[in-house]
Amino acid sequence: MKGNLFGEAVAEPYAEAMMSVAQSQDLTEKFGEDARGLIELLKSSPDLQKFLGDPLVPAAKRKEVIRQIVGDQIHPLMINFLMLLVDKKRIGFLETIASEYLNRLRELNQAVLAEVTSAVELSEEQKQSVKEKVKSLSGAQEVELATKVDRDLIGGVIIKVGSQVFDASLRGQLRRISLRLSS
Repeated sequence: MKGNLFGEAVAEPYAEAMMSVAQSQDLTEKFGEDARGLIELLKSSPDLQKFLGDPLVPAAKRKEVIRQIVGDQIHPLMINFLMLLVDKKRIGFLETIASEYLNRLRELNQAVLAEVTSAVELSEEQKQSVKEKVKSLSGAQEVELATKVDRDLIGGVIIKVGSQVFDASLRGQLRRISLRLSS
């Protein structure tokens, strides 16, 4: 369900409500941590995603499993929010809702998400360097990195911020040279 227009339409009011509660309780960052953790949990467990989204599973069973999995690792208000999603039959949209909340949190903090793809795992020093470069290019106060490794790049990095892509990879350079030579 994630990634489609209906999912996004469902996610917006729930993410807005989540932000409203977080701001009223001064928990915006804590909810952000919880949302990141939930997204990672769902991405790492397709079975859990399938279980939560299955309409044949009783709500009580879903709630029980959620409580067992998250335990006391997330804020009680976030647990209440998850229970509400189960009651409203919207728990299948959790990943989309959490992602939308993180988008709103970045907006609130004047931050941007930089998706960085590199040929090898980046060191902390390299990550900091990328953050500084993105800050100077985007004018953002903060930069959140989402990194992944793609060995096909050979070397270098590709940085995506919003709709802008900065390709500083060897694969990209070879492609540009090939285009120039063929034209």
